[in-house]
Amino acid sequence: MKKFWEEFKTFAMKGNVLDLAVAVVIGTAFSAIVNSLVGNIITPLVGILFNGIDFSNAVWTIRGVAIQYGIFIQSVFDFFVIALSIFIFIRVLEKFRHKKKEEETEEPKVDPKEKLLVEIRDILREQNENNK
Repeated sequence: MKKFWEEFKTFAMKGNVLDLAVAVVIGTAFSAIVNSLVGNIITPLVGILFNGIDFSNAVWTIRGVAIQYGIFIQSVFDFFVIALSIFIFIRVLEKFRHKKKEEETEEPKVDPKEKLLVEIRDILREQNENNK
């Protein structure tokens, strides 16, 4: 039993598991933000565009059985907004990463004075080697 707990501890403390745990927590928080955006801002705006129609209350009744297709439509709409939000978020992150890589790969601009000093140093070194 002790070996089992040691193996579990080793597994749980690996970087991948901890990274996954952090991603789940951040994902949950991000989901709350997006759900609030959809429910409190976008859905009312769509309702205004469609003359106040609220999809979540749309029901079709057949022989006393209520088919709540409006909830389904709302879920599909929520999915697309969440997917679009994640897509935009990832694009913004990729632009920052790409910009950072460009900054890292840029060669530093050499001051003309430094360039001249390097040339003088090289000439003196060459003369020194020839005098030996």
